[in-house]
Amino acid sequence: MRIFTAVLPPADVLAHLDDFLDVRRHAAALRWSRVEQLHLTLAFAAEVDEWRLDEVVERTAAAAARRTAFDLRVAGGGAFPHADAGKVLWAGLEVDAAGAGELEALARGARSALSTAGAAVDGGRFRPHVTVARSGRPVQLSDWVRLLDAYAGPAWRVDEVAVVASHLGEGARRRPRHEVLATVPLGAGPARTP
Repeated sequence: MRIFTAVLPPADVLAHLDDFLDVRRHAAALRWSRVEQLHLTLAFAAEVDEWRLDEVVERTAAAAARRTAFDLRVAGGGAFPHADAGKVLWAGLEVDAAGAGELEALARGARSALSTAGAAVDGGRFRPHVTVARSGRPVQLSDWVRLLDAYAGPAWRVDEVAVVASHLGEGARRRPRHEVLATVPLGAGPARTP
């Protein structure tokens, strides 16, 4: 089972970003992320045994309990691997120095929770972003990056993280379907299932 731990922005934050991008989407042949699937990935594992899920949630809850809430805002943007020949267009995140430390520690804790529960964690260095579009081949994304550089959405308080299953090909247009398995609060508190 594909699992990721993520910060899920609230609906009003997602709607603000979606409105900003909506009038411009027709101008590019990109696969745009569905608004309800926009998130900040903290850790990802492509293969987790289903019997390990309870341990993943427990360890994620323990890691989140050691962190404190912080404010975050979607602002700016970029492309992977770079804007001149990108395959991923992303929106950036803005956080103050104290929040940046909490976010980095939260990502380390999420990766450790998956790893300690026996999952092979994918990805390299944590680079906080929200993927807004993809391309199957490298394309020029400089104009989109400049557009996103002018964007600053509303701030929100990050006070929980979600453990999410990604079911490939089960969503609209054969895209992944995301299923929130549990949310866990930052600071002390029990895990919550939807």
